Amino acid sequence: MTVEDVRIFDTTLRDGEQAAGVNLNLTEKLQVAHQLARLRVDIIEAGFPAASPGDFQSVQTIAREVPGLTVAGLARTRKGDIEAAFEALKDAGRPRIHTFIATSPIHREFKLKMSREEVLEQVRTGVEHARSLVEDVEFSAEDASRSEPDFLAEVFRTAVEHGATTLNIPDTVGYATPEEFGAFVEALIREVAAPKNVAWSVHCHNDLGMAVANSLAAVRMGVRQVECTVNGLGERAGNASMEEIVMALQTRTDRYGARSRVDTTKLYGTSKLVSRLTGVRVPPNKAIVGDNAFAHEAGIHQHGMLCNRTTYEIMRPEDVGAPGTALVLGKHSGRHAFRDRLEALGYHLDEDQIDKAFGLFKDLCDRKKTVSDGDIEALVADEVVSALPERRYDLVDFGVQVSSGRATASITLRRDGQEITDAAAGNGPVDAAYEAIKRIVGLEPELREFRIHATSEQSDSVGETVVVLRHEGVNAQGRGASTDVIESAIKAYVSAVNRLHVVAAAKEVNLYGTDSR
Repeated sequence: MTVEDVRIFDTTLRDGEQAAGVNLNLTEKLQVAHQLARLRVDIIEAGFPAASPGDFQSVQTIAREVPGLTVAGLARTRKGDIEAAFEALKDAGRPRIHTFIATSPIHREFKLKMSREEVLEQVRTGVEHARSLVEDVEFSAEDASRSEPDFLAEVFRTAVEHGATTLNIPDTVGYATPEEFGAFVEALIREVAAPKNVAWSVHCHNDLGMAVANSLAAVRMGVRQVECTVNGLGERAGNASMEEIVMALQTRTDRYGARSRVDTTKLYGTSKLVSRLTGVRVPPNKAIVGDNAFAHEAGIHQHGMLCNRTTYEIMRPEDVGAPGTALVLGKHSGRHAFRDRLEALGYHLDEDQIDKAFGLFKDLCDRKKTVSDGDIEALVADEVVSALPERRYDLVDFGVQVSSGRATASITLRRDGQEITDAAAGNGPVDAAYEAIKRIVGLEPELREFRIHATSEQSDSVGETVVVLRHEGVNAQGRGASTDVIESAIKAYVSAVNRLHVVAAAKEVNLYGTDSR
């Protein structure tokens, strides 16, 4: 049986970041990009350069600093978008401009307000201009699965004639079913009859829970590029899950006759890294990378596993890099062991960052007996990777008092070298602390989300808090980690306030109205 290669096009940093509440900074995006390179994905879609200066900078930095794979930037078929993508990508070893336009009747009528011929003209000029700038041009027909087959075939033939090297078929709203989508893709490939050097791709959303199944159905019909995200992250119900597609191809090569070049032993670490940096937790029953994916509690299952693991496991934990037993580091662990553990957890830090992380680790070792992987990840994510280079406020000190269900908190923050202290009451220590912070910063943001969890089962575990704030239409996520859960919650809120200012500045939103502060 001939086994063919399927290219993995990872769009975690573009489509994945569009998930509600997710807003990665440049340092966080670089961490994910470096890990995706180690994972050996074929293409990283680093962002949408024309969307914002921040997106442009992210794509440009990843193009310059992450070697060994193709870096793609998204662009509408508009000249300005395409030129912004080229400028951001031009320093990449292998740049790709990914241009798109919607093709379905509903999009043409209500979003684009274009006729069929106008859409075709956009395809002609957009793809041709992109190809004049780079050799590798991908064209996507947005909402392809709800487009008329005859028109869609004409669109793709036009894209090929004007230089597209990859043709992508998106199921943009997750409307298709596997049997339907497989037949749709097969007929389209046959009708377009693109040259052999033109690759076919799919990009499936998960609104009906069938993104992975639809993607695999397309692979069965000859598609050799799949667009997906780590943990299935993305808008609404998300995208096709990269780890599920990769392991389905590896485990059932007999069925699909194809597999990826991804290093599957890094899937678990990549999943954990993306989950921690985005603040989107992986459900325990998530296939491949969930905490329960290789857990067996039923007695009959345990008996079978003791006799032969293959009775109830079609994959081994080590195949995806899931830990059998956790390596516990402590105060006697050296810098080399610490660095190796960080790399195994998916972090790519420079020497200064490692020095800072190792110092935090040693401090933590003085406060608790054993330090788990979760403790290390929480500290590194909070204090090193996600730390903003320029923060408006720093937490200096705090104190709380609780009695008879009522609490007071005193908070001291530093801004521009000046320490500001205020106090407030609340119905608990966290509520009181947050009220005090609001008084200091002069904002009343809406608390959209608050989550706190322990990083291990130990009573002295690090508590990690994730907070999402919203103010003047701007959302920002903050994270804090500490063995003191109150401190963790306060740090997360201050972090979110700092990010609120960064995001507002990027969007040119005045958080204070006429107030100059």
